Parts: sequence; C-alpha cells; structure tokens
Amino acid sequence: MNKLKDKVAIVTGASKGIGAGIARQLAADGAKVVVNYASSRSGAEKVVADIEAAGGTAVAVGADVTSKAEVEALVRAALDHFGRLDIVVNNSGIYQFARIEETTEERYRRQFDINVLGPLLVAGAAAPHLGRGGSIINISSNVTRVLPAESAIYSGTKGAIDTITGVLARELGPRGIRVNAVSPGLIETEGTHAAGAMGSDFQLWNESLTPLGRIGQVQDIAPIVAYLASDDAGWVTGEIILGSGGMR
Repeated sequence: MNKLKDKVAIVTGASKGIGAGIARQLAADGAKVVVNYASSRSGAEKVVADIEAAGGTAVAVGADVTSKAEVEALVRAALDHFGRLDIVVNNSGIYQFARIEETTEERYRRQFDINVLGPLLVAGAAAPHLGRGGSIINISSNVTRVLPAESAIYSGTKGAIDTITGVLARELGPRGIRVNAVSPGLIETEGTHAAGAMGSDFQLWNESLTPLGRIGQVQDIAPIVAYLASDDAGWVTGEIILGSGGMR
C-alpha cells in the first residue's frame, strides 16, 4: 500500500516495541521514516535495516526528547534527509508503577519529563514545518480509563497527553494540522516482558476485563496510527482512539 507515499514521518522512541512497529508500518505504507532513539542505536539501526530490506526508506537519529536542543536537531535531521515533514508520532514514554507512599520527586519528574514534556517539545519543534494535511499522533494509554492501582504518576502523564491532544487539535487545526491520540491497552513488547507483566496476575487481570480475551500485540496498534497519519483521516482531529480490545 502507498497511502503515505511522499510523506515523511518522525517516530520517537522507535528502536523497539510499539514505536518500532509504528515505524515499520508507516514505511510499509510508503512514508520515509526517521527512527528516533534515546539510547539504543543498535535497536534503531535494526529497525532501519528491516525497513530497507522491505523496500522502504528510513534513517536512525538519536535525540533525547526532554532536551529542546536535541529535539530541534531531530526535526532538522528529518528536513535535511528528506526535505519535508508531514507526520509526527510521539511514542517515547516510560512507566513505573508504585504505591502512593513510594512517590518520589525522581519518579515524578522522570515520567513527566519523558511522557509529557517530550511530546510538547517535539510538537513545538515540528509544528512550524508541518503543512496542511500534517498529522501529530500522541501515544497515550487506556490507563486513563481503567485507572489501575499504583499508577498515579504514569496515569497522570497519560491524562495530560489526552488533554494536550485536544488543546493542540484546536490550536493547530486552523493551519490544517490534525492532532490525535491512540490509547493502547496492555501490549506485549520487550518492555512489558522486562517489567514482568507477561504471564503475571496483571496480564490475567487485563485479559479478564477485555472482551476480546487477550492482551494486544504491536501490530494491533501500528495500523491505527497509520490511518491517523493518512489522508483517509483528513476529517479526524482531537480524537482519542482506544486500541484495547474493548477493555474499559
């Protein structure tokens, strides 16, 4: 498919997990993709190699999304490599569940800096270079609907992303730029394996509340993002699309 032909996308945090899947999907649909990474250059380069092996075009660019200077360099890299920018996917994020008594400044600041400040900086740097038809897609989470215990900080970051999505849709809409969010349920990734979520009571709890009876896979989310990035979603902005198997 070529529904994203001639479009250029930045996907933050794309060296693994959901971000890597999104990068591969956008490339498969014809976009040229900037695969951003913070620490795993090898992971990002593997994603680029996979895209190129499938006939697509991509480049790996390192940048810390909490640094304004590095974010601006990331956007410049997209323009230098491909000459334009059409799609921004704010996927970079971290999560750490903890009891409220275990709240610390470091836990708060690290999650809010990456999950909230990062998308704000990326959107701010990218917006001047997005033309009519441009699309910003924020990766949120269905934790804002199911409110799991011990997730106050993480759920707070995603609640902020949902609100920011609506604000930016209003702010950038007059310029023809659409802003939407995708809210996945529990997705099997390297990160959820490392966190011990796979095979745990938390996975069983998710499955018990999900009408489709399973947790998600990366490929459940990537096509939703590709749709929002495409002209097929030209009349869609300010929306939060749940990709959670029906879990509420």
